[in-house]
Formats: sequence, structure tokens, C-alpha cells
Amino acid sequence: MLPDTLVSSPILTSRFRVGRRLALAGVFGSGLLAIANLLVGFMARSTSVVAAGFEFTGDVMASAIVLFGLVIASRPPDEDHPYGHGRFEILTGLLVGLILAAAGVGICVRSLQMVGEVHAPPAAYGIWPLLGSIVVKSFLSTFKFRHGRRIHSAGLVADAWNDGVDILSAAAALAALGLTLYNPQQFLAADHYGGFAVGLIVIFTGFHVIRDTSLQLMDTMPDEDLMIAIRNVALSVPHVMGVEKCFARKTGLQYHVDLHLEVNPEITVRESHEIATQVRIRIRETLDWIADVLVHVEPSPLADSSNPAIAGQGASREPRR
Repeated sequence: MLPDTLVSSPILTSRFRVGRRLALAGVFGSGLLAIANLLVGFMARSTSVVAAGFEFTGDVMASAIVLFGLVIASRPPDEDHPYGHGRFEILTGLLVGLILAAAGVGICVRSLQMVGEVHAPPAAYGIWPLLGSIVVKSFLSTFKFRHGRRIHSAGLVADAWNDGVDILSAAAALAALGLTLYNPQQFLAADHYGGFAVGLIVIFTGFHVIRDTSLQLMDTMPDEDLMIAIRNVALSVPHVMGVEKCFARKTGLQYHVDLHLEVNPEITVRESHEIATQVRIRIRETLDWIADVLVHVEPSPLADSSNPAIAGQGASREPRR
């Protein structure tokens, strides 16, 4: 029987719903851009536009993976997965990074292979799908970054980075195509080098996403301000004399916390258990990004049974960093 604190809350359900909607918007948005850039790129004979089209095709796959990860991660905890299925969402972020890096290498190789080829200059109408891509990806990236960070979704933030790099790559492709159209004789190869620049940007972003998601999979501690918030809420509970240790690890959209409380060693086991329970409840009610808290009770070194004044001052103690 799982504790009721691990049952999915309405807030968590709402976060998963937001994440799924944004990921689905990414699938459709990137799909339309991929079709437009590939069709126009081949018709206009533009390497940089075609490269952007293939990149957007990878974006469709990336957003679909994030969507699938959010669906799996939203499943409630069970006997085999008492901490839930949230890590699957982080794994999808890692997979998006790997896809980005691999796609970038492919784009670079193909673009360099075409540098020496002789062909007619690209058509001017190739700029239009690139301009449209910049506008659409600006909206997608902004919304995914904003809501991905708000709901603590590694997969959605990775997808937002993906959209952000699309803006840079489309701008690079647009500049390269513009040079080629401005002076085809002098800058004919600029279109190919623009495709190569797109590939480099994609590779860099892929490694950035891989690094961030790998840190979360390795149970890297969250930012210091989040840890201070946990400690401060714990210290606000009556009869808590200090926080000896505080650890947190990310599981999907929320964190699981291990907390070592310091209490008066003269109180009973039942009393210390009640204090620990109140701390657990207070943290989960105050910080909605906390999934659950495992509380350990330690005797406080501040307590002195011969001095009641010292034993009662715990709540004002500064937390240890």
C-alpha cells in the first residue's frame, strides 16, 4: 500500500497537462515547418534551407519523444515504482540531446560534401520559409522555456533549447542564402557553409542538453535557493531546533527530499514523530514542487536538559548550508 502523499496531486496533473499540450504544439509546428522548408529548399536548390528542413524533421521526433515521456511520467506511483515514473521524462530530455548532436553531425558532413559541387544559384523565394521558421520557433521556444521551467520539466526545457537553436540556425541559413543571392559569383559556396553553420549550432545545443539532463539523472542537488526554501519551511514548524542535513533529487517534475531534523532529545519518540509529520506536511503544502519528504530525527546539540531556556529556542536557529 503506497502512502497517500505519493498520489498524484491536482497541481501535478495540471503541470503534466500543460507539458503535453506544449509538446503536441511542437510536433505540429515543427512538422509544418519541416514540410515547408524541405519542399521550398529542394525547389529553390538551397542547401541551407534544406538543412533547416531536415533539422525541423528531427524536431518533430524530439517533440514527439518529449510528449511520450510526459505521458509515461504522469502515471501514478505503484508498488514497483514507489517514486513514480518521473525519471522517464528526464530520459526523454537526454534522448533529445543525443538526437540533436547526431543530426548536427549529419548536417555538417552533408553541407561540406556539397561545397565543391557546381550548381545554379538558389532561388530568392527560399528566404520565405526561413523567415516563417524564425517567427514560429520564437513563439514555441518562449512558451516552452517559460512553462518548462515553471513546471520543472527537463524534457520540455530541452525541447525549448531545440527551438531556440532553430532560430539561430534559421538566421544563419538566411544570412548565407542572402549572401549567395546578393553576389552568386563570389558567394555561391556561402549557402553550403550556412548549412555547415546550422550543423555546428545543433551539435552545441545537443551537448548542452545532454549535460543538463545527465546532471539530473546523477541526482545533482537543485539550486541553493530551492534548498534554502526547504530548510526555512522546516524551521518554521514549532519545536524544530535545526536542520542538520538536507538532500533533494529530481524525479520528473518534482523533487524528493531527505531531511535530518534536530529536536530536543528529552522529548518522547511519539512527540518527535509528530514534529516530523508536521514538517513533512508543511513542506508539501508550501512548496508544490516537492513530491515527498523523508524525515529523520536527530538530537539537537543546542538542547540542554538542565537549561529549559536553551531547549526552547530552536525555531530561531539558522539553517546549516
